Parts: sequence; C-alpha cells; structure tokens
Amino acid sequence: MDGEASSDVFDRLVALLTQARAEFRVIEHEAEGRSAAISTIRGNRPDQAAKAMVLDVRGGGGGRRSVLAILPGNRKLDFNAVAALFEARKCGFASPETAQALTGCVMGAVPPFALNPDLAIVVEEDLLANETLFFNAGRLDRSMELATKDWLAAARPRVAKIAAKA
Repeated sequence: MDGEASSDVFDRLVALLTQARAEFRVIEHEAEGRSAAISTIRGNRPDQAAKAMVLDVRGGGGGRRSVLAILPGNRKLDFNAVAALFEARKCGFASPETAQALTGCVMGAVPPFALNPDLAIVVEEDLLANETLFFNAGRLDRSMELATKDWLAAARPRVAKIAAKA
C-alpha cells in the first residue's frame, strides 16, 4: 500500500470530523500498528484504544458480508458473537488483501470508521464507557483522540457484545 492511499484515508477522516464539528486531535508518532505498543506511545490506556478489524462473515440467512469490528485495544474478538449478530454460520478475519481493498489502509492503520459502503460496522459496547477514544487514523504514524460521543455520531456503528470474555 502506498503512502498516498493512506494519506487519502487520513485526509477523509479529518474532513469528516471537521465537518461534523467533532472534538478531536491528531497525534503524530513513530510508525506503529500493534495495539499495546501504540497505546504506550500515545499515552492512553489500552481499553481506550479503538482497535479495528475487517471480518468476513458468511453463510446462513445474512449472506456474505464484510464487517468492521471495533474493540477495546486490550480485548479479543468473539467470532461466534459476530456471526450470530449477522445471522451467519461463520466469521473470520478477511484476508489482508481484502482488508486493504475495503479500507485503503495497511493492517494496524485501519480507523474505526466504515468509509466504504461495503463495510458494516459494529462496536463492542464496553468501549463506549470511555469519554474519548484513541485510534490509528489511516496511517501507522498518525493517530487521533476523539470524543466518544462524536465518534458514535459520525461512525453510526451497531452496538453489541462482540468481545470474548475477559
């Protein structure tokens, strides 16, 4: 993935949040995509990090869907919960190529926004207990801190219990 495509995602996010009059700040840092490491660099708690994963959900009554699942940075996904939510038989990670094609981002840089209409978005409800969220903003060297209420208004995710039991 070239830097131009990831910069485009970053620019789209800034434009979206500015237009929505959201409370956010951009954090520039060394390139990092791993949840625990980036939380340390940014100085946020891991449970404040909005970790985004592209999933392939298929079979059953829901047909085949691509889903952007958003979790606290310190939690793991409950694949069966996501499958049940979308009335599917199976749920797994999308291939890196599919994830890049859908998001315009390399793995680890995907923001918690479904900027592509082919992506459904769902968030673990526990993440919403935070006043602000931190996330990589389409680039491995740029993050954002965003008021949770503004993220909810802009992203309009489906809210559910999708994290594995801690």
